[in-house]
Formats: sequence, structure tokens, C-alpha cells
Amino acid sequence: TQPAAVATAQPAPIGTSERPRLMTLTRTVDDVSPWGFLRAGAGEPRGFWARDERWVAHRGVVQALSASGPDRFSVLRRAIDTDLPTTPDGVRVRLYGGFAFRDDAEPTAHWQGFPAGLFHLPILELTGDASGQGRLRAQATIAENEDPEAVRARLEALLERALRELRAGEPPANESPIPGSVKASQRAAWGQAIDALLSAERGGTLRKAVLARTSDVELRGRIPPTALTEALWRRNPGTHVFFFEPVAGRALVGAAPEALATVRGGVFHATAVAGSVARGTDDEADRWLARQLLDSRKDRAEHALVVDDMAQRLAAHASDVRTDPTPSVLRLTRIQHLETDVRARLNPGRHVLDLVGALHPTPAVCGVPREAALELLRAHEPFDRGWYAGPVGWLSTDGEGHFVPALRTAVGDGRRWRLYAGAGIVDGSTAQGEWDETSIKFQPILRALASCGAVLSSGSDV
Repeated sequence: TQPAAVATAQPAPIGTSERPRLMTLTRTVDDVSPWGFLRAGAGEPRGFWARDERWVAHRGVVQALSASGPDRFSVLRRAIDTDLPTTPDGVRVRLYGGFAFRDDAEPTAHWQGFPAGLFHLPILELTGDASGQGRLRAQATIAENEDPEAVRARLEALLERALRELRAGEPPANESPIPGSVKASQRAAWGQAIDALLSAERGGTLRKAVLARTSDVELRGRIPPTALTEALWRRNPGTHVFFFEPVAGRALVGAAPEALATVRGGVFHATAVAGSVARGTDDEADRWLARQLLDSRKDRAEHALVVDDMAQRLAAHASDVRTDPTPSVLRLTRIQHLETDVRARLNPGRHVLDLVGALHPTPAVCGVPREAALELLRAHEPFDRGWYAGPVGWLSTDGEGHFVPALRTAVGDGRRWRLYAGAGIVDGSTAQGEWDETSIKFQPILRALASCGAVLSSGSDV
């Protein structure tokens, strides 16, 4: 069967000659924060995307586009070109969402509401940065025979209501502890899976595979995903923090260390991140550990696989592909990684989805060779990855955008959260070493939960 794009919440059926028009109204706001805006949107689709002090938050859906199957990236690109409402000259709009790790993913179990690919054109969009000044936009379609002034009046009312929500005071902080438990994957199964992957590597069918495991948190009270996202953002500078709730009560939250694809002005940028070590107890220990990471043959070889694969796959879409001659060390709150910048000038007509489709899944989240790694992970990971390690972010109607792999993630409803973390398995890997690395990668979410009041007892070694 052919993969199909399905658009919803639009006033005209897909394929009709008359596409609806989009009206947008924008206001500049001062002393802006995303959190009251997002809390006011409880019960409707919403999201948040940030790197350091630059962020965007959104609520509601003017139109949703989804796609599955091996051509889901190109299908969504065509749908954006043909099925979205027309916009006034010079107006660029953004869609927010992402893709599952696998193109045949089904939105089941923990991943209800998360199909193989989904993007929202929001009703309300709020952007901000370190200056404190932001921009609030409202948008809606104008149906056939509808008075544009009536649509304008509705948007004005939406903006006024959203502005009042932005001015509302912060709710009182939760001061009561929220008991809960955390239970990690079984260690015996983890060791058996790593043995199987190392055996495939010794047999010559595999050079690297990124094996993931899960940790389940169950709370006696609820921690809203907006509160968890805010804590994650405050505590993890230097990461790409994201929150996407496509349906009420099912949210994805995470803090990725790398960018998969950023396209702006015909220029491509990404960061290849692979190879890890813990942070030290002080600056001197940090520097010593960073030097051990830079000198590690195992970690340098694993990192080179990612950089080389990305550069080769970019060659079909770009010219002047450049990578740093040697990796640097990315120092995050709890962990340090090897990092290499990847830049290129795109060939004419290239869209950010072309680059995402070419690069995903990179060796940083899957393995080398890609197909062999995918099959081995399907056999040895006893859970559905869903959107874990899939590309998430935003894209605009002019083909620009920003995507990161959904790493250091949790998906849940506020009371129950499933956490995901992975480690690259290469020659020299050990079950204990990779278990310890994934334990560190669970810490951003676990510490964010703790800062929101969660007091967790451990059901097994996390």
C-alpha cells in the first residue's frame, strides 16, 4: 500500500482546487514567559521547543498533517506544499511535531496519539528569548464565503484572552512530596542483548548498534508535563529541550544534546554527538575525564562512524560539506560527549525534510550498517521505541526548520512516565559500562521529576 498524508481540522477536503486562506495576527509582548501560556492550554494540543534562552510555545490546531510508510518525509513535504491553507505574500508559518523512530510505528500503548509522523499548524504561537520580549501570533483559516472581518474579530478576541493569560500570576508551587517508584529494565536481558550485538560485530555483519532500555516511573500524584518541561529546561543548559502533547494527557518531554538538521538561508548545520563520559566532582576532574574521552580509541571510533555517515549522506543534497577536523567535548549537566560540527551548503530546492529523511536514523541513534542494526534492534529491544530517537522539531512553509533526535526522553500522562536511554555498542563495550552510561542519561528526567516534588523509591537498579 502507498503511504498517505492525512490532513485534519481543515475546512476544505484534501485535493480540492480551492484551498482555504490563512489569516494571521501578531502582537509584540514584554516580560513574556511560556509557562502560563502553556498551562492555559491544558486539554488541547500544545508544545514547547527551546535551546538555551530562545524558545517557542504553541497551542491548538488549525491543521494537522500525518504520514507513515517508507516515504513519510516526502509525503509530508508534498502535503505541506499542496494541502496547507494559502498565506498572504511574505507570511511564513511553522508546523511543529516529529516522527517515530521507525516508519511503520503504530500509536499504541505508551505512544497513543503519536503516529509515524505528525505535525500541527497551531492556532496560537508564542516566541521569546533572553531579552524578555516576545511575539504572540493567532491564526485561522477563512472558509469559503466567510467574512474576513469576522475571522479577524475572532483572532483579536483570541489574542486578548491569551494576553490576559500571560499576565496572570504564577500558581503556588507544589510543596508536598509526591511519592512514587522507578523500575528499570531487567539487567539480565540487557546483558544478553549486548552479547548478541557484539557477536554480530565479531561476525562482520555489524560495526555499531545503539541499544536502548527503559525505566518506568509511577507516581501517586500528578506532575504536569509543563512543570516537568520547565524543570528540565532550567536544569539542562546547552541542550535542545522539547515538549509535545498531540492529544490531551499524552506528552513527550526531552532534552537532546545534539541537532540532527538545521536549515536556514540555504545552509545546513548539525552536530554529531557520540562517545560519553561522566562529569567530575570539580573542574579538574572534569578536565581529566574529558581528556580520557578524547584519548579513548573506542569512543573516537564510535564518534567517527557517526560523522562519516552523516557527511556521506549529505553529499547527495549539498555541496561544500565540512566537519571539524577533530571532535570537541560537549559538557552538559551530568555527562560529557564528543561533538563535531557538520555544515554544508544545500543544493537548490532542498527542503529540511529532505535532509531529515536522508540522515535519520544516524549511527548516533541506530547503528552501522543501518539496515543490519535496525533488524538486530527489532529483535533485541523488548519494547516499542515510538518517537524515542526519532526526529522532532519544527519546519516552515519555505522549507527551513530545526530538528533534533528525541533523546533523554519521557512519555507519559503526568502520573506514569516511561523513560528511554540508549548507548552505542561497539568493539570494547561491556554490559556494565553501557548500563552505567544509560543510567547517567536517565538523570536529566529523574532530577527534573525530583525538582517537581517526586520522591522515588527504586524497584531495581536504574
